Amino acid sequence: MRFVWAVVAFVLAAVMIGAGIAQRTVFQGPKTQSESLSVTGDAPYVLIDGAVLNRHDGAQTLRVQEDGTIFAAYGRTSDLKAWLTASDYTWVTTGDDGLTSTAVAAENPPVAQTDGTGQTDATTEATPLSPIGSDLWLDEFQQDDVLITPLQLPEDMSLLVATDGVAPAPHNVSVTWPTGATTPWAGPLIVGGCLMLLAGLVLYFLGVRHARRARGPRRKGLPLPATEPIDLSVEEADKGVISAAPTRRQLSRGRRAVVAVPAVAVSALLFAGCSADAWPQLAGTSTPTPSATVIVPDDQGSPAVTQSQAERILARVSEQVAAADEAKDPAAAAVRLSGTALATRVTDYKLRDVADHTPLAAIPSSPVSIILPEAFDGWPRTFFAVVGTGASTADVILSVTQEDPWSPYKANAIAELAGGPALNLAPPSVGAIAIDPDSPFLALAPNQLAGAYADILTNGDDSEYASLFDADDDPFRALVATSRADRLAAFNETGAQTGQMAFSAAAGDAAPISLATLDSGAIVVVTVTDSDTVTPTDPDAVIKVDTNPIVQTLSGVTQSATGFTTTFADQLFFFVPAQSSNKRIQLLGFSSSVLDAKVVP
Repeated sequence: MRFVWAVVAFVLAAVMIGAGIAQRTVFQGPKTQSESLSVTGDAPYVLIDGAVLNRHDGAQTLRVQEDGTIFAAYGRTSDLKAWLTASDYTWVTTGDDGLTSTAVAAENPPVAQTDGTGQTDATTEATPLSPIGSDLWLDEFQQDDVLITPLQLPEDMSLLVATDGVAPAPHNVSVTWPTGATTPWAGPLIVGGCLMLLAGLVLYFLGVRHARRARGPRRKGLPLPATEPIDLSVEEADKGVISAAPTRRQLSRGRRAVVAVPAVAVSALLFAGCSADAWPQLAGTSTPTPSATVIVPDDQGSPAVTQSQAERILARVSEQVAAADEAKDPAAAAVRLSGTALATRVTDYKLRDVADHTPLAAIPSSPVSIILPEAFDGWPRTFFAVVGTGASTADVILSVTQEDPWSPYKANAIAELAGGPALNLAPPSVGAIAIDPDSPFLALAPNQLAGAYADILTNGDDSEYASLFDADDDPFRALVATSRADRLAAFNETGAQTGQMAFSAAAGDAAPISLATLDSGAIVVVTVTDSDTVTPTDPDAVIKVDTNPIVQTLSGVTQSATGFTTTFADQLFFFVPAQSSNKRIQLLGFSSSVLDAKVVP
């Protein structure tokens, strides 16, 4: 009976292993499906719509073949189309009859290069767009001759393919998707068949053992006639015959061989079915942890940047400004700075060789602890960021703006974080709406904030706006008061009899930038100019700046009969609560740098 069960086990093992192997070979369908995209014309760009990339379920794999360097990037479809308004391109999308390829002409001429101040110069000759390194891309790729990259893009994102932005775009483009074909029972069948084979071998050996024991003892045979002994080894050696009786060592090797054959077979079959798609997925999906709910209005735009995109932009800003600092090149700094941040940097370069001047600190790029992007689909668009310095100094808060689709993001305000309250901010995936400069829904309209704070710097607690601001957590006010007192004391040591020093503050020229918080407040960035003016009180006296190399360098003279005015630029970040809140305006970050010094007219 054991032999019967052994045969049954062998048959079942053969059927199961054969079925498992067949699932992984002859019965297995294609794992991927591909579509070639029809690209015609000589346009320098190909825009592959998100609908094309999502024609089938699963991740996409892009394959582009063309001699030379191939470029590809992806981003939001609206952003890519805005960038491509300055160039001809081929738009590949879906239609009623499948994929369609449409030639789209440029709506606007190519943008001109920027001049030395970082502003677009319409008089310069326009150059073709270069797609490499644009801050608008969420990611970009470059390879020679063949570009293959996996993607997983939703329908609201599209893919841009080009060479150098001048030559015709590649025509050999295809997208591949997984079919989702799996063989979940191949693994269990192969493993089960191997176990059944092992069981059959065990039954077979048990059956052989039982049969040998069932024969019982042998009866004694008849006596044999006496014979002469024969030396078999000599006889066999003479005849060239090998003994038919196996030795004990040969029997041992035979048994090991019999056992080794199924062992090797089992190992090979196990390895054949070890991939994940050869097994049923029995594990349940993990339950996601609920997060705070943020209600997004239907008409709210998309966030200006993603977390990774903002980190990449900040790294570029830091790297390029560091290179400009080393070269003391205002034109190079203008590529990544604008507004007050650029103006103070240009002054800093003029003073780099002055002994009494402390150079501006480098802009850090990581770690990025906070990103608050503006939720806006148009331009200009802004995001705020808080970046650690990796030292004992305070973290840095920045305001970074992109003026149009073709311009790089530029930092327009940079300050050291002063602490302040814990803010209720929207996550980077949602973004924050911009607040109108004259909004009546805040405790103070953004376009009035700089003037109000300037009045406080001048008049202190006597200012009409003093009650709106939190003085307890405002280190900058104390810093300004101490600095003014020190400068006045230094002046009075030599010039009190023949001159006077006066202080003033006013709102800067930079427009305020405001992004909303979730509690109906806003983070507002403003610039305040803080000035001190030294004038003579004696008509025969002159004001000398021999001991003030900073004023001497910026003004270009060593003395004046009318006096000197030194101006500092204060870059300030505030939290402004809602108009209905009982909270007061709080300072979040500040920086103060010398901006200019000139002779009083």
